[in-house]
Amino acid sequence: MAILKFRIYWEDDDAIYRDIVIKHQQTFLDLHHAILKSYAFDTKHKATFFKSNDTWQEGREISFEKYEKDYKVDPLLMADVNIGSQIADPNQKFIYEYDFEKSWRFMIELINVDKEADKKLEYPTCVKTEGLGPVQYGSQGIIDSRLAEMEEKYDLQPDAMRDGYGEEGDDSDSEDSNESEEDSYTDSSGDDF
Repeated sequence: MAILKFRIYWEDDDAIYRDIVIKHQQTFLDLHHAILKSYAFDTKHKATFFKSNDTWQEGREISFEKYEKDYKVDPLLMADVNIGSQIADPNQKFIYEYDFEKSWRFMIELINVDKEADKKLEYPTCVKTEGLGPVQYGSQGIIDSRLAEMEEKYDLQPDAMRDGYGEEGDDSDSEDSNESEEDSYTDSSGDDF
């Protein structure tokens, strides 16, 4: 049994990604749910995958369901298609689109294939998270554990500002700076200029 590791980039910022491992015989529906969970999105909207080439051109569609749109070729259905059946290249790529109105797009790239499963993991699962992901419904969801992670990672805690740095608009040091400017205009004889 092969274990596939995919890196799922957010289209708008490739520094934001999630690494997901999945068994090759699991379906695109399993991958769909793993992506949504890793980016903290709900499951209320339409979704589809496209098989892709190295230049990110959309190929065969693998859809959640058959939607009311014109298809040149009927899409495959996520629940019916094993991921391994669509891997033609060791660097296989897919495009994932979620919520057609908002058009959340993610670029998926196969980055590793292992021959053995880790018995400690339940597949599929996210094994690496990089960057603060997009918020599905505006900024309302940003005040959560992800903000705490960002504060910790970038040391944004209020105590980090104590080393002599005031907050913007803090005038407590301005009087001292004015006095020092006046003192600097005195020559060695003690006469002011």
